[in-house]
Amino acid sequence: MNANPLFGQRRARDRYDLLVADVTRAINDADPKSLLEFGAPSDEYSPEVGTIVPRVSKASGPAEVRTILHEEFERWFGEGGVGPIDAFDVPAQKVWEAVLAVRQAGFEQS
Repeated sequence: MNANPLFGQRRARDRYDLLVADVTRAINDADPKSLLEFGAPSDEYSPEVGTIVPRVSKASGPAEVRTILHEEFERWFGEGGVGPIDAFDVPAQKVWEAVLAVRQAGFEQS
């Protein structure tokens, strides 16, 4: 056991960073606005990921994650600007799996 009180904080930060990376990968794979397809840099969706991660870390299931993704993209790109909610089914499932993995590792954002 490590007696350093910062050790636990570092581990939580590591798990949070893993969640950010997994959410980024899911969003980039989905490319909801086709920005990456047209040459945008791989961190193009970083602002959206920054508002998505705190919300999905508290989600109760993939349906809630799908709603969060849709809401955040509409907030960033305008209502009606990201298509129907079911377009987020696949990335929502990937994000939910990442959330579960992080929770199993002992982190849930408060």
